[in-house]
Amino acid sequence: MDSGDLDELDQLLLRALQLDGRAHFSSVARDLGVSERTVTRRYQRLCAQGLRIVGQPVASRLGLTRWLLRLHCTPDAAGTIAEALARRPDTYWVTLASGGTELYCALDIRTSDQRNAPLLRKLPRTAQVLSMSAHCMLHIFAGATSTWHATRFQPEHNTPAVDSGAPLPLDATDRTLLNKLSRDGRASLSGLATAADRSPASIRRHLDRLREAGALSFAVDFDPGRLGYHLITRLWLNVAPAHLHTVGQALAGHPEIAFAAAVTGDANLVASGIFRDPADLYTYIDRRIGPLPGIHTLQTAPTLREIKRVAVGAR
Repeated sequence: MDSGDLDELDQLLLRALQLDGRAHFSSVARDLGVSERTVTRRYQRLCAQGLRIVGQPVASRLGLTRWLLRLHCTPDAAGTIAEALARRPDTYWVTLASGGTELYCALDIRTSDQRNAPLLRKLPRTAQVLSMSAHCMLHIFAGATSTWHATRFQPEHNTPAVDSGAPLPLDATDRTLLNKLSRDGRASLSGLATAADRSPASIRRHLDRLREAGALSFAVDFDPGRLGYHLITRLWLNVAPAHLHTVGQALAGHPEIAFAAAVTGDANLVASGIFRDPADLYTYIDRRIGPLPGIHTLQTAPTLREIKRVAVGAR
């Protein structure tokens, strides 16, 4: 299904949810000039096509460091290893690329315990893993904070980055909310209150605190193929240190780019792009990447299959 199957109102609704995944349908309807009933009906139809709104903890605000693992596996084992990684609660997305033998996985590790992370020790000793590199995400650039922007809609104004500072302390209610919202970012206050055994007013205060502190964001998870974009590609760039921030900020502002981060390793900038087809990717490299300063090398790896997107259990 291409974007032709989604009319302008569908796409405007996706954009509104991109800007605020928990926006009240009454306010969305008012902004779009339609009835709340129409918005509800369109939302339900999009959900039937796979739309998910997912709450995501912001790693840097919770004392966590996000890592990107890049594994080369034997052809017979890559799928099995990817599925095993996708079942883990600490992984955020898992994809297969490069003929089905290259695997990418993002996960959060408590910053104070990075040297003892079991997964980072176990994977290199797995016989079917031919090689592995682990890339610490040093900085996720503004405009790309929710990992997957599959709708390609960008906020009209960039939200200032929140100073990470000291990790935000969480109580049992906060942890319950993060768990429930990772499965349904639009879960009702009453449903969340029941799950946490707290009042709806208390839940609202906790949600406001998490969001205002920059510890909770919401992502739109929707198959980009339904919008006519059939090629998801990982881009690995080696950029001169003097230009790293400039290039990262530029990528984060491109509607083609779903995610961009400065990382450790030979390639110091990684991004995920969403394109209509190979010709669209070529045009992007030629017209968007080419003019940027300080880029020494660029490697691309088209995604063959997404095993896990955005959150626990998302497929």
